[in-house]
Amino acid sequence: MILKNITEAIGNTPMVWLHKIVEDIPAKVAAKVEYFNPGNSIKDRIGLNLILDAEEKGLLKPGGTIIEGTSGNTGMGLALVAIARGYKCIFTTTDKQSKEKVDILRAVGAEVEVCPTNVEPDDPRSYYSRAKQLGEEIPNSFYVNQYFNLANREAHYKTTGPEIWKQTEGKITHLVVGVGTGGTISGTGKYLKEQNPDIKIIGVDTYGSTLKEYHETGKIDPDAIYPYITEGIGEDIIPSNIDFDIIDKFIKVTDKDGALATRDLARMEGLFLGYSCGSAIEGVKQLKDELTEDDLVVVIFHDHGSRYVGKVFNDDWLREKGFIE
Repeated sequence: MILKNITEAIGNTPMVWLHKIVEDIPAKVAAKVEYFNPGNSIKDRIGLNLILDAEEKGLLKPGGTIIEGTSGNTGMGLALVAIARGYKCIFTTTDKQSKEKVDILRAVGAEVEVCPTNVEPDDPRSYYSRAKQLGEEIPNSFYVNQYFNLANREAHYKTTGPEIWKQTEGKITHLVVGVGTGGTISGTGKYLKEQNPDIKIIGVDTYGSTLKEYHETGKIDPDAIYPYITEGIGEDIIPSNIDFDIIDKFIKVTDKDGALATRDLARMEGLFLGYSCGSAIEGVKQLKDELTEDDLVVVIFHDHGSRYVGKVFNDDWLREKGFIE
């Protein structure tokens, strides 16, 4: 079969059993490996659905410009769909994102503005605010707003959840997901809970983010918010895409543990993955005492290691951060 265009290759990613890295965990652990999407990340799924939804609602007109604030992966997903459907793209991102992510977005024809990380979300210099401003200023443009656009989590309800249910033959007992915008965990989790309400949905957060505290208290904890290095998970805002009622618990993982586990996944499992994937497998390890040999844990690995070669897979960078001697 020959595909009409590259967007038809999105989804239906494989699941892979994990072995050495989970050998002390009693449960069976399978990974949903999302770098098999054409843009090498799970965000291809939402890129497609967000644009189709905008077209259906009349928010995106022919020849228009797609505008979004992105840590890199959503931008790539949007850019691929934009190429196939004839749109331009302008993305804002933060200066903590890897250089590879910015270079890749520019390689697929997007215009990219790099904004400071260490400012408040409502600061006009933040990548959130700058994207919103561009959406207001540029004629015939559509500001995607992935954090608050519910077509994000809808993409996972329609695709990721059903795929996992089918691939595990309905035997999944736990889903472990790194949480950023919340679309993946909420959409996938909702579908799986509808099939079996006993499935545990576990979110992985990072230190410096307020998601775990908000889940437990219903309030944003200013003391929990500070700069962190991990990319792709954690928030200093509460996206409306996160359905906290779907999530059973949050686990926090340090920047160091996430980085080193990402390298372990490459060496021990042959999976060359992004930073948040190491955080996700560390989340699985923290569940060890709650798991039995009858459990089947699915962990979602969001993206590919090619976007982190200058960071996680660079010994000098790890030494500079104090993660290795």
